[in-house]
Amino acid sequence: MVEQLITIEQRYDQISEQLMNADIQRDQKKLALLAKELKSLTPIVEASRALRTAERSMEEAQGLLSTKLEADFRALVEEELAVSSAEAERIAASISKLLIPTDPDDNRSVIVEIRGGAGGDEAALFANSLYRMYFMYAQSKGYRTEILSANETELGGIKEVSFLIEGPGAFSRLKFESGVHRVQRVPDTESQGRIHTSTVTVAVLPEAEEVEIDILDSELQIDTFRAGGAGGQHVNKTESAIRITHLPTGLTVECQDERSQHKNKDKAMRVLRSRLYDRAKAERDAQYAAERKNQVGTGDRSERIRTYNYPQGRVSDHRIGLTLYRLDAFLNGDLDEMIDALTTAAQSERMGRQTK
Repeated sequence: MVEQLITIEQRYDQISEQLMNADIQRDQKKLALLAKELKSLTPIVEASRALRTAERSMEEAQGLLSTKLEADFRALVEEELAVSSAEAERIAASISKLLIPTDPDDNRSVIVEIRGGAGGDEAALFANSLYRMYFMYAQSKGYRTEILSANETELGGIKEVSFLIEGPGAFSRLKFESGVHRVQRVPDTESQGRIHTSTVTVAVLPEAEEVEIDILDSELQIDTFRAGGAGGQHVNKTESAIRITHLPTGLTVECQDERSQHKNKDKAMRVLRSRLYDRAKAERDAQYAAERKNQVGTGDRSERIRTYNYPQGRVSDHRIGLTLYRLDAFLNGDLDEMIDALTTAAQSERMGRQTK
């Protein structure tokens, strides 16, 4: 741990010096990245320095106790030693937690993409239920939400929807939602009461900032078309809808939620930027693929992570084996018990790797 702290403090001092450099101050992208790194290192550096202060107090007290002291003064020094020792122990424990690898994206806002999978109209209806669930959860946390694009069905379902959940820590709370969500229920149109199984895919993308992802205009193919919606809703006579294709990767984003072509383009670029960031993040994490197959799963969107069983009123997360028998409350946005359990499992797994 001592060597780690020395390396971290050296990097902290190096960044602090770089931030004073006039050339770097003119480079907004580099300036923002360095400032972000400095902010992440600050709690560890402050704790490290506090630990050294407590250890110096212990050494001074131990030095005094090795000499001849009057009884009253010796009692004061022994008390000071006990206080300093307890403080050093507390700080060392906090540093151990701070040194556990964390996800650097935890404090970001997120873009959530929900798509109906197997099950046709039933999957689309459940996709709408999940959108409502995350919307209500975001409201309960004081996060701001904004629909980026939506493709509705005639029956009130959603083929796909992309929406922003903006607020500090949104990614840390929602990142384990990525994956395949399975629903088991009796559709309204089912006359014989048979349970149908449908699936919905959820992707949670950390929102990327402009300074982090460089996208050249020459890399984009931008097409416009007339917006349309279910039942003739939001039909435009002008070509306000936007389709952006990122030529190097083939990623395509459509947005037609706004009546303004400019606003649709801005929203589509936000989604594209976050998808490219998520793609780069996945590539960086590929070397840890074996380790990521832990209690909370890989987070891969092809992985079935959860089942919502309506007849039994339960929701089960298959990664940690947790079943809650309060489906109604869960679908109304009461997700904290599940999210806390997933977070605890991830932290325990990281701590286990840290101590190996």
